[in-house]
Amino acid sequence: MELILKEDVENLGFKDDLVIVKNGYGRNFLIPQGKAVLATSSAKKVLAEKIKQSQNKQKEAISEAQKVVKKLEKLELKISAKSLESDKLFGSVTSADISKELSFNGLNIEKKCIHLSSNIKKTGTYTAKIRLHREVYFDLNFEVIKSDK
Repeated sequence: MELILKEDVENLGFKDDLVIVKNGYGRNFLIPQGKAVLATSSAKKVLAEKIKQSQNKQKEAISEAQKVVKKLEKLELKISAKSLESDKLFGSVTSADISKELSFNGLNIEKKCIHLSSNIKKTGTYTAKIRLHREVYFDLNFEVIKSDK
């Protein structure tokens, strides 16, 4: 089944992408949830015109994302978390924690755009992949330290 995505879908594609999915996934999830529409010939023509008109906006969005990357490169992020005598944490550090810490530093990045490769349950240095635009990604290095509390 060929569909046009109306919004970003995790592990499938970005808004206005033309994707091929299994019939059940498209018919039972994507279309009823409003995440996609059938890719008819008229819908494809409308999509082509829409993409043509939005190319300048895409260039501006990419340049804005590059500015954010330059700010992230200068940033040394340290996240404090409660921990035991050893380096084991109470709970774990999530993408929401990273997003909150970035907002304290003046960078508003949604938690859904931050991807951690594994659960963070110990103090140490880690890397998170941040998607700023469909073409712009950044690997953020950060450190998890013991909190003073």
